[in-house]
Amino acid sequence: MRRYLFIVALLTLLFVGCSKKEEVPLMQKNAHPAWYTNPPQTTQTKLYALGEGESKEVAITNALSMMASTLSVSIESTFNSKKFVEEGMRNSNQLTTFSEIQSDVKRVRISHYEVLEAQELGFRRYIVLIASEKKRLFESLKNELDQKFTLADAQFGSLHLHHALEQITIYKKLLQELEDVPNTLVVMNVLQSSFQGEGFIQKIQKIKNSYAALLASISFEIETDESSQNLQAPIRDALNAKKLQLKSGNALTHFKINVRSDIQKASSYGFLLARSAIEISVKDSKNSIIAGNKLNITGQSTQGYEIAKQSVAVKIGVMILKEGIGKVIGVELFSGWL
Repeated sequence: MRRYLFIVALLTLLFVGCSKKEEVPLMQKNAHPAWYTNPPQTTQTKLYALGEGESKEVAITNALSMMASTLSVSIESTFNSKKFVEEGMRNSNQLTTFSEIQSDVKRVRISHYEVLEAQELGFRRYIVLIASEKKRLFESLKNELDQKFTLADAQFGSLHLHHALEQITIYKKLLQELEDVPNTLVVMNVLQSSFQGEGFIQKIQKIKNSYAALLASISFEIETDESSQNLQAPIRDALNAKKLQLKSGNALTHFKINVRSDIQKASSYGFLLARSAIEISVKDSKNSIIAGNKLNITGQSTQGYEIAKQSVAVKIGVMILKEGIGKVIGVELFSGWL
């Protein structure tokens, strides 16, 4: 009996021993380095920022965004000290201003920086520490501004080579390219308090004034043949809606919109049809065609041919509302403002 109990006990021990699984230690997560947990602070001469992302490139992008936010805080502090003295209280205007400043400054491209540290912490997780010397960052922003305005001056000087509608397009592109200049100037002033950016603002204002004067001087005149007289109204209404001048003239900024129609009368299934082949041309002050379009529109009515013709005008009006007057008359050059 004792031998039997001994054998049972031995088998039990063997079974437990075999079934016991070897414990696999969990992978130790990479600890955050000291430069991440206790990063260097921004100084009078240098900016620092941390970033994290699924790749090194994304981490750097996020770090640059954080660096811009650091600049935003500095700008917001300066702005508040000048505009809002609330004895330690933040009012709604301050919060709104800070939000706007932060959003605007993040649009400024920080092109000068260096990656001081970079580490992969795990699968698709990277951290970086970047730095930028304020003086060199200022110089890089200044160089970018100088390049922008050198190009702007060249484009501005060549405007006379283009007719007025092309000039409008050039002006719009110029102003879009210079849109972020005020934000850049604010950052540059924070980086170097002695910097004065009024000259750049004056140049932008000069372009805006010239653009406004040109836009105000542009006028249109609509000419049609007898078959197209009913098409004047939708074109005129669309131009009026854009607050453009409609008058006769021969100035360099005056344009004529010529509309001609070849209409074929037909009938089908009880409907009277007005099949219209419409040709539109836009001419400059020298009577040169600068743009145009061809449309094939069929009007229909059960009440008479004249009403069928009028339905053609209605369809053009709908087309203008849907696609814009610029596309309908074929002037792609100023689709941005028509």
